Amino acid sequence: MDAIILAAGKGTRLRPHTETVPKPLLDVQGRPILDWIIGALPPVERLVVVVNYLAEQIENYLAKQTHIKNWVTVRQAEPRGTGDALMSCRAAIASSRVMVLNGDDLIGRADLANLATVPMGILAHPVDKPEDYGVIFRNPDGTLKRIVEKEKGLMPPQLANIGGYVFPREVFNLTLPLSPRNEYEITDAVSQLAAAGAFHVVAANYWLPIGTIEQWNAAQNADVIAAK
Repeated sequence: MDAIILAAGKGTRLRPHTETVPKPLLDVQGRPILDWIIGALPPVERLVVVVNYLAEQIENYLAKQTHIKNWVTVRQAEPRGTGDALMSCRAAIASSRVMVLNGDDLIGRADLANLATVPMGILAHPVDKPEDYGVIFRNPDGTLKRIVEKEKGLMPPQLANIGGYVFPREVFNLTLPLSPRNEYEITDAVSQLAAAGAFHVVAANYWLPIGTIEQWNAAQNADVIAAK
């Protein structure tokens, strides 16, 4: 299995801190976010990191990190969504499966290990504000039925998509539509694969999103033992 980390975004909600430092390199308890993510990965054959904004800083970090020797960056020429970022890695992936993670969330090591055991799957965690997330609905057998994006009126708690996936290599054969945001969404790849076969919903016990200044500040005092 290979791994892809999506780290091309500008981190606008974390400005001014991200004006000179890319979001994946912001420190959490003395370590860059990206270092936490890579350190929690299960064994992978190759790490691919999608970059764009302040890419040189991320490449300099990767050259110094000691977690994974076989790594490469893919530059997303014009960021057009997570689906575009995924598809830009087509030529860099050789394994039959690939784990894909966002570059700004901490997920438990044990949860990623569980995700790695399924042929294709998505990580889910309960949230109290489902209108802020993509909400996962399951079939009776626990596989994915559908994902509804930021739907209002859902009673909490609901299971949220937290940006952790395992795809078969065949994901790169899909054609993704443009979303209403004029972007290509990784969740459209999930939906197409789920329509063709069992797409497993894997429960995550530990998830620490770091998308805002408030979340970043809170992470400095959070219990991160599960991500080590």
